[in-house]
Amino acid sequence: MKKFSLRSMLRVTAFRNVTRHGIGKLSLAWVGCMLMSLTLLSGCYYKVPDLESEKYSQDTKDSLRYLYERHYTFDTNLEVVSDSVSLECLPIKDTYIHLHRGDRVVVAEFAIHPADSVDSVWVKLAHAQEEQGWLREVDLKTSFAPTDSLSQAIHFFSDTHASYFVIIFALFVGAYLFRAYRKKQLQIVYFNDIDSVYPLFLCLLMAFSATVYETMQVFVPDTWEHFYFNPTLSPFKVPFILSIFLLSIWLFLVVVLAVLDDLFRQLTPEAALTYLLGLMSCCIFCYFFFILTTHFYIGYIFLGLFMSIFAKKVRRNVRYKYRCGHCGQRLKEKGVCPHCGAINE
Repeated sequence: MKKFSLRSMLRVTAFRNVTRHGIGKLSLAWVGCMLMSLTLLSGCYYKVPDLESEKYSQDTKDSLRYLYERHYTFDTNLEVVSDSVSLECLPIKDTYIHLHRGDRVVVAEFAIHPADSVDSVWVKLAHAQEEQGWLREVDLKTSFAPTDSLSQAIHFFSDTHASYFVIIFALFVGAYLFRAYRKKQLQIVYFNDIDSVYPLFLCLLMAFSATVYETMQVFVPDTWEHFYFNPTLSPFKVPFILSIFLLSIWLFLVVVLAVLDDLFRQLTPEAALTYLLGLMSCCIFCYFFFILTTHFYIGYIFLGLFMSIFAKKVRRNVRYKYRCGHCGQRLKEKGVCPHCGAINE
């Protein structure tokens, strides 16, 4: 009688690992081609229209000139974001209108005071027909924010991200200690990662976005300020550097969906949630790290190193062409699975 061994019973057919790893490599090349093509279409600054053209009225020319010089113009709606602010009722001295957080105003007029040593640009704001007053532009930009939802989101994120980082980091440390106490293995990005390149790619995208953001702050702050007052979600018809930034944000959201799909398919819900918490902490760490290092110009070196680490992981994953037909683990070639002992043909 023929003897049957465990290996002979586990004789299965290996299937090719034609998963998203190859597709991810193609998508990277596609994004790279898009970014290169955008360099031919855009610059680093917003294109100013021809203000000498006769097709514009004088009021329109004035409005456009203020828009591209000050980044906001007549009838721009603003909201008070500080606790309180005072508008001076010029030409009557020592007469003020007091506004509080949440009050909304509209830009009514501009004036230049060359003798003012603090800021020569003054802006007239109207809270109501009877409540109008003047404020220095430097105080306006620190006490008011545009009412547009995207501008509000930018202000909200830049104003509170540090506290959120501390909370998320504390939650991750608490979850780590709890799992360590229960003596369970903790999976984390890169060091003990899941079978996917997307978590590390997500961190790389966060690092890249932070680097581009800080690059705008250092080299072209006017471009970012104009975007802040006139935001858009479209990566087209904006300066090249903003196109790159917006494309990275959109790609970040797409990769988040890929991470969630891989995560909950490979891990239990409890382990997946813990992994997500660690991934969020890694992304926020990347954000702060590259913001700080790019400000001192060494962030570009770290970003290059990060890209090389990601490229090595992609190459390592591409080497595994097959998956075991029994346990699903990756295999370099057909034959005996080193994980479960099944024979893949």
